[in-house]
Amino acid sequence: MNKPLLAALATLVVTGAGMAPAAAATAAPGAGASAAKGAAPALRAVDFAGTVSLSNCSGSVIRFPGSADSDPALVLSNGHCLETGFPAPGQVIVNQSSSRSFGLLNSAGSRVGTLRAAKVAYSTMTDTDVTIYQLTSTYAQIKSSYGINALTVSDTHPVAGTAIKVVSGYWKRIYSCNADGFVYRLKEGDWTWKDSLRYTSACNTIGGTSGSPVVDVASGKVVAVNNTGNEDGERCTENNPCEVDESGNVTVRQGINYAEETYQIPACFGAGNKLNLSASGCVLPKP
Repeated sequence: MNKPLLAALATLVVTGAGMAPAAAATAAPGAGASAAKGAAPALRAVDFAGTVSLSNCSGSVIRFPGSADSDPALVLSNGHCLETGFPAPGQVIVNQSSSRSFGLLNSAGSRVGTLRAAKVAYSTMTDTDVTIYQLTSTYAQIKSSYGINALTVSDTHPVAGTAIKVVSGYWKRIYSCNADGFVYRLKEGDWTWKDSLRYTSACNTIGGTSGSPVVDVASGKVVAVNNTGNEDGERCTENNPCEVDESGNVTVRQGINYAEETYQIPACFGAGNKLNLSASGCVLPKP
């Protein structure tokens, strides 16, 4: 995992994407600049507006296609960024009290305000690696106070070859690459994730980028959440995820980073942004 910041610093690991969650670590020289220069007009639409910084990770204010402006806003990050620690394999957390704060960023990456959680709506590291916080503010209130819109989560599966950007609110850095392909199973330590998105090598995310939204450049929608990468070339260990195909064959790609797709999440939230794991089409793991 791209370690959360404290974990990354404690182990002196600064890569941004392995199961050691991509939380904060030493910044890679020039990563931000490479994302900014030479961008076509369509690419410049992807900026920091709506992203957030956590104490040890990155995240974003999100909404779903059916969300209303009057709904309580949501923040998306990784399961391994949860303030109470990594959820165990098989563990699913719902409606857990939280007062966590988030630094809201504008398009330039400047912090314009502080948002606060009311609860953890959903968190798991089983099949996927996500935490979704419900905030004390609505989308309309955030827009009125800060002029910031939430990022919309796509409800369709991403496509290989698509140009993407990984936007880190913690580091205030944008990584640009393409969706290289999809992994049947991504295994890291005790955790296994399904249908993970693999980046091309240009997205060399580091610790602290865990929880960053992965944005489809063409649509501007969130298609995944950044979470891990193979740092040392080890096989299926923490910070060194391995790919497992349908036949059980294992592939190790040192230096390659990954994200967990998010298209399946909107079906699990109904009117008022209320979690409903029994809703038709909802395939997220249940408690």
